[in-house]
Amino acid sequence: MVAGTDFEAEGLLGGLTGKAREARLALLSDLADDGVPLEELKKAVEENRLVLLPVERVFGAGEERYTAAEIAEGAGIERDFLVRLLQALGAPIPSDDERAYTDRDMEAARRAKLFVDAGLPEEGVLETSRIIGISMANLADANRDMVGDVFTEPGIDERELAMRYAAAAEAMPPLLGDTLLHAYRIHLREAIRQAVITEAELAQGRLEGSDSITIAFADLVGFTRLGESMEIEQIGQMTGRLFELASEAARPPVRLVKMIGDAAMFASREPVPVIEAVIGLVEAAGTDEMPSLKAGIACGPALGRGGDWYGRPVNLAARITSFARPDSVVVDEEVKKSLDAANGDQFRFSFAGRRRFKGLSEETAVHRVRVANESPSKR
Repeated sequence: MVAGTDFEAEGLLGGLTGKAREARLALLSDLADDGVPLEELKKAVEENRLVLLPVERVFGAGEERYTAAEIAEGAGIERDFLVRLLQALGAPIPSDDERAYTDRDMEAARRAKLFVDAGLPEEGVLETSRIIGISMANLADANRDMVGDVFTEPGIDERELAMRYAAAAEAMPPLLGDTLLHAYRIHLREAIRQAVITEAELAQGRLEGSDSITIAFADLVGFTRLGESMEIEQIGQMTGRLFELASEAARPPVRLVKMIGDAAMFASREPVPVIEAVIGLVEAAGTDEMPSLKAGIACGPALGRGGDWYGRPVNLAARITSFARPDSVVVDEEVKKSLDAANGDQFRFSFAGRRRFKGLSEETAVHRVRVANESPSKR
């Protein structure tokens, strides 16, 4: 600590008394001994983030030494590409002359350069970075909420909370890094296994822009109404349970594409596994902890980009889901035809009419589907 620093005279104790004052003094002393300047301490107190300073120190705050131009030059990339890369990752963009970047940022920029040098297009690197940024933002939010729930308890003092956050910030990234790499390898392996490359595509040296894909949505019934009468913690538990059930249902070749609030989206190049997964998911719902689900499935050519799917079957599956009754799974005519041809005895269908869905120009025949040996009452 800087000798003779009077934290109270500097306005850093904010009228605290008793144990709260002692904890604040101890935290300020720790940070000062760690080399945090007095002005930074003042700013943190003013912004009510003193408890987060130890976390910021873990992540390299105070080590900033480069401007964006220096990072670009050191990594051998154009500054405009660097800025677009940072934006894709969701990072803040400081002014040109601000030394806001660390050695870790330099290393990350150099890795991006290696991808480009390996022959990957810049737009492809940016698209991948956007996916990483969105995924990591969601993961960071989930971890923040989890850590907050665990560490924030009645009677905990400011210094203890700061130390707990800092310890978590130091311990989690290495563990998550290995976990993320492991998960990436699993999903990349499955993606390569499922990739269908025709002889014509091989001859052309490229993949065609679209694939025949089966898309399914499973939606919580009455979620908006329930949300009006439930506490936010209950809503979180319910959507968390849906994510858990959806993840369990998505076994290769079925992939859980994403969660959209109260709905889960699935995709597979094979229709039968999607039908089985979604029927199982709908049957697992309708309990005390999980409201009923309804699901819609459609298939056809769709464009895969950035881990997501776009096209008519995506739109149609979403519309069919809105039409479906609680506890039912409804498919379009194309899905029924493909199932009739390949698995005539595995499923039973009941005609649900022809519908003109919003955003689609033609009427579509839809059918409720269930497992062949399932009781007709389960629809």
